[in-house]
Amino acid sequence: MKLIPAIDLKNNKCVRLIQGKEQSAEIYNENPIEQAKYFEKEGCEKIHIVDLDAAFGRKDVNKETILDIRKSISIPIQLGGGIRNKDDVNFWLEKNIDYLIIGTIAITNSDLVERITDEFENKIYIALDIKEENIGTGSRDEIMIKGWTEGSKLNSEQISTIYNKSKIKGYILTSINNDGMMQGPSLTYQEIVYLLEKPVIFSGGYSHYLDLELLSSVYESKQSKDYFRSVNGGIEGVIIGKAIYSGSIEIKKAIKALNKYAEG
Repeated sequence: MKLIPAIDLKNNKCVRLIQGKEQSAEIYNENPIEQAKYFEKEGCEKIHIVDLDAAFGRKDVNKETILDIRKSISIPIQLGGGIRNKDDVNFWLEKNIDYLIIGTIAITNSDLVERITDEFENKIYIALDIKEENIGTGSRDEIMIKGWTEGSKLNSEQISTIYNKSKIKGYILTSINNDGMMQGPSLTYQEIVYLLEKPVIFSGGYSHYLDLELLSSVYESKQSKDYFRSVNGGIEGVIIGKAIYSGSIEIKKAIKALNKYAEG
């Protein structure tokens, strides 16, 4: 199970948002290239980059910075934010970005995305950016699109029926309600994850080592482990952003913890 640190880019700086709201941006590092090098030096096996400007419709703001990060590190990069057509996919893969995260068009144009995944097998993650709403004693989820600014009126179960049998690399499951809040992950994950028949990366709200233990303990039974290894493909990792930048989670300690839980 990998620790995947996040670099969210806005105006070529590392920032963090609260619940994806652009006006909440707080700068954590003005040099994202050095930040990426630091993550690699600390032992991270992959970096998660989100181009926030592209997600909000400003496609070229961070392009050169992303390319400079690619040239500066050797570990894989998964990139999301504003990838909304085949030309975007071709551009980034030709520039040696290892994996792309597709959100909006995965929801609005699934036929196109399935053709893309047929061509670029195991290169595409589908973003399940989930907003949870309480209904009575239960809850339901809605997939958000266009930089989390619009609801799709579709839920994770409906989307999983489209992509479970496709050639995607996996899913990135993000709780918008918890993202950047430092209040722990969503328990709704437990309901959603069993719908997904591809590897899963979790994101949103991980702020303490106990959260990492919870992530493991949810699936600790033998039955669950067998399911995730044979059907789901396993839990690939967890994306952590604000907790690393604020110092509440140390990278090496978190990597050690995740390795311990994964082997337990």
